[in-house]
Amino acid sequence: MTHPVPPAQALIVVDVQSAFVAGPEAVPEAPRLLDRITDLIARARAGGSLVVHLQNDGPAGAPDEPKTPGWELHLPVRETHREVVIRKTEDDGFHETGLGDLLTGRGIRALAVCGVMSEMCVSATARTALELGYRVVMPHDAHATYDIPAADISDAVPAAMVSRVAEWALGDEIEIIARAADLAFTAG
Repeated sequence: MTHPVPPAQALIVVDVQSAFVAGPEAVPEAPRLLDRITDLIARARAGGSLVVHLQNDGPAGAPDEPKTPGWELHLPVRETHREVVIRKTEDDGFHETGLGDLLTGRGIRALAVCGVMSEMCVSATARTALELGYRVVMPHDAHATYDIPAADISDAVPAAMVSRVAEWALGDEIEIIARAADLAFTAG
């Protein structure tokens, strides 16, 4: 028997940029990931929750270099006082951005985190949120990453395993739920 998950007041959508979720260089199972995140965004909007789209500004020549097609947010954004885009240059969405002030100013205490890459930007943003005392929910089926290629020290590691390890590494304060569909939203 599963217990109901208390609702989140905000949804943090991490780096769902075209370079990572479209075309031949997309993360494995990108269409499934996009379906889950699209549904989360729609339900967060309907619940009156804050939706924050983080957008990474990669270095020159990177797939997410600003103003390139890969840098663009892949899903439509409805910029309002309840839906914003915050650009960042580090994995952690709180580092030198207005994310913390935005959440504090809105009285947000419970948030959900989804997006890419599980072990990098998603994890770094979730970890800082936990350190700042937020209740953080991470739907297992709403974040993704790439396979880790084989190296002298190990065989290849499948993307699904990398994502699961990223969840585990966040410790026992984060709420990992199996299905994004089980998460509800409320106004923050």
